[in-house]
Amino acid sequence: MEYSNTLTKFGAAPADAEIRAILADVQARLRTNGNEEVYRRCFRSIDLTSLGATDSHEHIERFVAKAVRFPGHYPDIENVASVCVYPVFVETAGLVIADSGMTITSVAGGFPSSQTYLEVKMLETAMAVENGADEIDVVISLGEMLSGEYDLMGNEIETLRNEVGDDVVLKVILESGVLARPELIHRAAVIAMEAGADFIKTSTGKAAVSATPEAAVVMCLAIREFAERTGRRVGFKAAGGISTPQDAVLYYTIVERILGPQWLTPALFRIGASSLAGNLLNAIVGREENYF
Repeated sequence: MEYSNTLTKFGAAPADAEIRAILADVQARLRTNGNEEVYRRCFRSIDLTSLGATDSHEHIERFVAKAVRFPGHYPDIENVASVCVYPVFVETAGLVIADSGMTITSVAGGFPSSQTYLEVKMLETAMAVENGADEIDVVISLGEMLSGEYDLMGNEIETLRNEVGDDVVLKVILESGVLARPELIHRAAVIAMEAGADFIKTSTGKAAVSATPEAAVVMCLAIREFAERTGRRVGFKAAGGISTPQDAVLYYTIVERILGPQWLTPALFRIGASSLAGNLLNAIVGREENYF
């Protein structure tokens, strides 16, 4: 597909003034949204993440088991949406997660740099799905995006979409902190959605700059326009550096302001995080729990 031509069907990226105006409105709404009910909604949208260089099968077993046991300790709090691990640990996670209701998310496709052969990305993605991944998070080819090779970038995502299949959720990471400029973030978002992304995600959490409110605004505006033009709703995932309840409420409020309450479910809104789960839990129950 010629994704360069696709971009002409969509509007331009928002101007800085529009982004600032939206964020000013979001700031005004934060006072209202900083409450227990919103904390609970953010908690249920978490992709509880372990992507460390020192992860092991034993560590992942303990990590997933703690998430699985959560409802037994806190039956009145809806559990996190997913656990997110490296592909090599998908099968391990699956043996523990059983019928808990959580999904298994696997990063794939040469995460976090995406700098490997397309054939390797395809194989890694296919193996993660075969081993039980319900959701796949892949990173765009940033070099191609920054070089203006939009067709190459888009067709790679399309290839991975086909590898994943229709029954698995595909989240495409834009690494918005590297793209930086609103026009590049907007173009990457449009191409990823046209190529079949079910979600677009801000960051890997491995770059110098991760999620920012400005990038989230640009991405959510692109999602809104895409839905208006195509009738297809694409989800938004914020990830990278999100650790406090205030951080979570900020991204929740951006989604609420631009996309509306229909997007504020785990089917269309996720937060990728590790320490956030514990901090949100403390805010919900009103005391220090140290569960996660």
